[in-house]
Amino acid sequence: MNRRQWLGLTAGAGAALALNPRLVSALQTRQLITRAVPSSGELLPVVGLGSSATFAQVARSEDYSALREVLGTMVERGGTVFDTAPGYGASEQVAGEIAAALGLSDRIFWATKVNVAQGPGAAADPARARQQIEMSFNRLRKRPVDLIQVHNLGDVPTQLGILKEMKAAGRIRYIGVTTTNKPQYEELERIMRSQPLDFIGIDYAIDNRSIEGRILPLAADRGIATMIYMPFGRTRLWNRVAGRDVPAWAHEFDAHTWGQFFLKFVAADPRVTVITPATSRAANMADNLGAAMGRLPDEAMRRRMIAHIDALPAS
Repeated sequence: MNRRQWLGLTAGAGAALALNPRLVSALQTRQLITRAVPSSGELLPVVGLGSSATFAQVARSEDYSALREVLGTMVERGGTVFDTAPGYGASEQVAGEIAAALGLSDRIFWATKVNVAQGPGAAADPARARQQIEMSFNRLRKRPVDLIQVHNLGDVPTQLGILKEMKAAGRIRYIGVTTTNKPQYEELERIMRSQPLDFIGIDYAIDNRSIEGRILPLAADRGIATMIYMPFGRTRLWNRVAGRDVPAWAHEFDAHTWGQFFLKFVAADPRVTVITPATSRAANMADNLGAAMGRLPDEAMRRRMIAHIDALPAS
């Protein structure tokens, strides 16, 4: 069964649910898989929502109805984590406005970022960094903000220093740093060893497993939560499986679509705290949350999944 067929099935199931309260009750007993933030023990659903890519594209338009449906679907189905950044176009502002209009601001775990450094190695103006953070506070309309990270390791001494100060003042609950740039991994490791981080944000996918060797073990050792970006390799994995059905054996770990296949692979690593795939479609949001339900693949199955994808022609 491919993603489109599964989404068609679940759409039909939605109509059935409206006529059968017992089915509603049965589904409500299926809780999302959660992971603890090591520094606090707070539990977060293992799948959330990102706001780069297609979400950011739609946020630039004047029709926000699709994004209202995406955020509403996430919260209604038990999701909480929403990752954004001032650098993602209008995403942060639009999401904040939608959540406020829907009365969801306090039900969302808001993760945003700060970076006013212009390019690698550039210095960040502290006044501009503070201004950007205040803008995020105003846009997201939740006090304190749940998580702010230094985007792309931009001038970490300056910008992380400001975040540490704001966390101490109770304005931010968690702080961290992010990168999806492999040449920065060595610097990321140094920061993880030397700074009191609650989170890191980093890329990880079934065909992009380089963080398994050092970064994930270091995060576990240091008690740092991991927020995973690009679990689909942007569009890379979708291109690779285009026109192909999900293997029948994927039902053994409750994966019904390629999206769930890819997300369950990542979620199966216990060092992963939360995955934030971006989407602008409510149906895809519901499908992604399906990866946070049911069984996860064990190590033997994960090896089988890797072999299956590696055998496909590269996109």
